[in-house]
Amino acid sequence: MRFAHVRTPGTDGLELAVIAESRAFPTRAMFPGAPHLLQELIEGGDDLLDRVRAAALDPDARGTGIPLESVTYGPAVPTPPVVLAIGLNYAAHSSELGLKADTAPTVFVLWPNSLSAHDETTTWRRALSESVDYEAELGVVIGRPAKDVSPDDALAHVWGYTVVNDITARDIQFSEAQWSRCKSFDGFTPNGPFIVTADEIPDPQDLHIWAVVDGQTVQDASTGQMIRSVATLVSHLSRSATLLPGTLISTGSPGGAGYSRDPQIFLRDRSTVTVGVDGIGELTTHCRIIG
Repeated sequence: MRFAHVRTPGTDGLELAVIAESRAFPTRAMFPGAPHLLQELIEGGDDLLDRVRAAALDPDARGTGIPLESVTYGPAVPTPPVVLAIGLNYAAHSSELGLKADTAPTVFVLWPNSLSAHDETTTWRRALSESVDYEAELGVVIGRPAKDVSPDDALAHVWGYTVVNDITARDIQFSEAQWSRCKSFDGFTPNGPFIVTADEIPDPQDLHIWAVVDGQTVQDASTGQMIRSVATLVSHLSRSATLLPGTLISTGSPGGAGYSRDPQIFLRDRSTVTVGVDGIGELTTHCRIIG
């Protein structure tokens, strides 16, 4: 199934909707006690997902829906317990940055203020950075608590997948030992617009991932090029702490970052960047630099 958080005409708040047939079907109206947000759906477990699935297939329960061109989007994952990001998980990307992929995954946390949505505008001050880069990434959302899970069992704990753009201030990244701040400016973690349930993605290591900046394709790769697979990452992260339902994991970016290009390509005032993963969706961010 495919879900999104949407704002419908005449409303301000976000609500969860099933996305099908180019329409959004708000889940809240499908049956009494239906989830209003993704976190509620995830925490409700398989039984709640099955109820939503059945209602979405029933024309009387799901209603007529709203054309997608009439809605605006919120983040696919707006209130995760934590956002865990993986660095240097594609050999081409670690090489182009001149950084060595360590024997264990590079892990950092992204701050909640950085979460933003499809087709929103991300703004930063010129004095903070003029070296802001894009990174197309596959996002993984945990469904069941994961603690000390093996790689063979790890994907059973994944609820679904989304698209993430791990926007990065490269000058700050290379001037500080920890990467959280350079990637956590307001709006620097767009995700969405859709999240698809895990059953829709038979193999997360067989997905086309790409990025386009101002009309130019700048990343074009496969998730099969990850140094560490989704299953390996979930297993590794679960060893030190329980991964809670709703946790968002951004799994690293392939080669083609703007920093490494000749000439370099950074996000400029009024740039538009679209990142995508085939089978999941396309995520667009508009950029404004002020000051």
